[in-house]
Amino acid sequence: MGGFDQMFSGTRAAQVVGISYRQLDYWARTDLIRPSGADASGSGSRRLYTYRDLLELKIIKKLLDAGIRLESVRDVFTYLRDHVDTDITSAHIVINGSSVLLCDGEDLIDVLRGGQGVLNVLPLSGVRDEVDSNIISLQTESPAPTQRAINS
Repeated sequence: MGGFDQMFSGTRAAQVVGISYRQLDYWARTDLIRPSGADASGSGSRRLYTYRDLLELKIIKKLLDAGIRLESVRDVFTYLRDHVDTDITSAHIVINGSSVLLCDGEDLIDVLRGGQGVLNVLPLSGVRDEVDSNIISLQTESPAPTQRAINS
């Protein structure tokens, strides 16, 4: 799937995605998205996020920015994880009021069952470029990464 092989601390992940650390922490504590690299295992331990985690975090942010309620975002991600076998950023999501549809080829699948309103298309193809650009930008601002997680 391309991308970066390194791990990202919670602080760095929040910076790359454009959310607050507090928001990232809440999402992890409430199981919206658990870090794939390493989860917190007690006081003083650190979460480590993979590149795929960053892509998913950015998609979550985009859904919330588009007006989808957090509870619905949870349902959307449960569906995506269970049914999208390809790169998640290649999916297309259509927002119809409070309804979220997944465009799978020529099929529109109602992920949340119901809702009405004006159709808005939320393309996810730019997520990878945004995350990659932010990683590169942050790497040029700080010293070269070591084999440990990138942190700030």
